[in-house]
Amino acid sequence: MRPDAWHLTEDIDDFLAHAGDFLRSRPALHNTPLTTLEKWRNQPGGLSAGTVLFGRLESEGGTRAVFYRPATRRLTLTPLSAEQADALAVRLTGLGHVLAGVTADHDTATVFAEAWQRHTGATPALRVRMHLYRLGTLVPPDPHPHGHSRPVGERDQDHLMRWCRELAADLGETVTIDAASWAGTRFAEKSYTFWQTPDGTPVSMAGVNPLVAGMVRVDPVYTPAHLRGHGYAAAVTAEVSRAARASGATDVVLFTNAANPTSNALYQRLGYRRIADWAPYDFAYGTP
Repeated sequence: MRPDAWHLTEDIDDFLAHAGDFLRSRPALHNTPLTTLEKWRNQPGGLSAGTVLFGRLESEGGTRAVFYRPATRRLTLTPLSAEQADALAVRLTGLGHVLAGVTADHDTATVFAEAWQRHTGATPALRVRMHLYRLGTLVPPDPHPHGHSRPVGERDQDHLMRWCRELAADLGETVTIDAASWAGTRFAEKSYTFWQTPDGTPVSMAGVNPLVAGMVRVDPVYTPAHLRGHGYAAAVTAEVSRAARASGATDVVLFTNAANPTSNALYQRLGYRRIADWAPYDFAYGTP
């Protein structure tokens, strides 16, 4: 076997059998693969054959990095060196794969995007710069807004979907979010909490992914534009963060848009600490 070798499979169980310990070894940094793979593994009927390509980089008897590429053709990577990123680009182009983009920590995404451009001629475009935060000591918001939190239940589904549509529009996402499509959206597998005013009016929400490998990711947090500036997002984020810790989570993480100073400052006041930068790139191809 070569000193560094990529092993590819379309079998999620085989992939997790070999790469699961590696992913669980750094749950905060690997939060996206952990939550995504858990969702796929548990979906009704299982993952359809050929839907996702998985890869693991083996070196010195252990897994050193992984990737997965679903039907969207977006590659998700764990940290790689420039040489490893180039070798992966060579492997994938040699197999005839065409990618729509890559998502990883900023350095890995950048070196892979550059390698993909060298080998395919595709033009990479950085979609957004992101920060990854991990909760240290939770600090309740001060001042604390009036009201209280409550779990989002079935009777709130229409309200929840409306806010998810508004959030997706704010983020520039073109998605359909209704009763028929809900189960297939990125919002479906989460549990949600509303912050509501003393008269019972919901004013903000936060979602969390299921606990996996001792890690919970807070996502999304949303307050309608006309209700912002009152501390509601801080209150509901603090509440779901506290609940995550109480449920046994050792790592509570969230992503922010690096260009949004308000949200970044808010999470830092609550006790979140930046641990990595993140970057999704899109690839554009010229006309053959």
